Amino acid sequence: MPLVITLIAIVLLLVLITRFKVNPFITLLLAAGFVGIASGMELTKVVDSIKEGMGNTLGFIAIVLALGTMLGKMMAESGGAERIARSMINRMGQQNVHWAMMFVAFIVGIPVFFQVGFVLLIPLVFTIARQTGMPLIKIGIPLVAGLSIVHGIVPPHPAAMAAVDLFKADVGKTILYSIVVALPSAIIAGPLYGSWISKRIKGSVAPELAAQLAEPKSDRELPGFGITVFTILLPVILMLGATVADITLPKEDQLRQWADFIGSPITSLLIATIVSFFTLGFNRGFNKDDILRFTNDCLAPTATILLVIGAGGAFNKVLLNSGVGDYIAQLAQSSAVSPIVLGWLVAALIRVATGSATVSMMTAAGIVGPIAATIPGTSPELLVLAVGSGSLILSHVNDSGFWLIKEYFNMSVQDTLKTWTMMETILSVTALVFILILAQFVG
Repeated sequence: MPLVITLIAIVLLLVLITRFKVNPFITLLLAAGFVGIASGMELTKVVDSIKEGMGNTLGFIAIVLALGTMLGKMMAESGGAERIARSMINRMGQQNVHWAMMFVAFIVGIPVFFQVGFVLLIPLVFTIARQTGMPLIKIGIPLVAGLSIVHGIVPPHPAAMAAVDLFKADVGKTILYSIVVALPSAIIAGPLYGSWISKRIKGSVAPELAAQLAEPKSDRELPGFGITVFTILLPVILMLGATVADITLPKEDQLRQWADFIGSPITSLLIATIVSFFTLGFNRGFNKDDILRFTNDCLAPTATILLVIGAGGAFNKVLLNSGVGDYIAQLAQSSAVSPIVLGWLVAALIRVATGSATVSMMTAAGIVGPIAATIPGTSPELLVLAVGSGSLILSHVNDSGFWLIKEYFNMSVQDTLKTWTMMETILSVTALVFILILAQFVG
């Protein structure tokens, strides 16, 4: 019965989101309530589990999400993204511009959501395509590949950070492993696949979108390359530093304790955000009123994703408290399926059905989380990457990102399936292969 209850809950989740267009936040809460009641939990404990799961998840992720969004906003308003793009394109040469765009997206994508990074950088793609005559798809696919893989598996992105919290993974190790997996995956799905498919599908700049693009800033108005990259990567550097300290120093060492404090996701993002107020704010001519407006305006769009992540935490807690999670864990232990493959598969199935990477990642983490706690040798960091990569697969017509790419690249639905959808699937499958290889060396 526990397995049947879980399957019914997942089907309920998928049907409500896809068929009846119910908000994912409400759907996850309904699924959590169904699991609790159907499992025989006391009704008051069902409500308490939902509150506890949502509160514990949001208590951590709300701070991370808010600070990360502010950091991304400062980068956008200062022109930092454009500076990184221009510098890397100039250094790598126009003939390698598609490679440059992937690396630009990889760096720029760390502090911003996929859609934000895309809107920030797509004017450069259009401009480069016009100047060089290179096919739009050859430049654009590497861009979206870099943004997508970072969004899916690299902390401090919200869903990845929430999965880190649910799996009790080490954030520094997760960042390190995610970069090892993400870079080669982005290379294969981005510049390599983009070069191949661009010979068959060209894409074009939609005239109405091209007319709306803002004029690029002059070099003198942009922040420096070094200071921009340093500001964006500062939280990653601090979190990795904490992991190094944990590996090399004894637990009671004062330096390690300070490194852990400074390198915690909340502290490191707070430090980087404050630094950005100076490096990308005051130093660029913005005053305190401008920075206050930026930090206020950027928070409103994050409400939906925050609620979905919180509801995912509630679903996870009910699964644990109802005993369903323990049963699934025992079932997985007796089977030959790797928890990594199971996490990827569950996330992939939910992604295909709902179109939401966040919903699929949070739901898969809730289902696979109990397994991670009971099977020795399962790396929680690799489980984060597994559900993250599974959540990227086969983006199609039920995903808003599909239509974003279709409209900006002025393609038909069929061509969007051949470019964007195939790129996402290559990313997902390739990442799984690299995760499984990494699992042979990481315990």
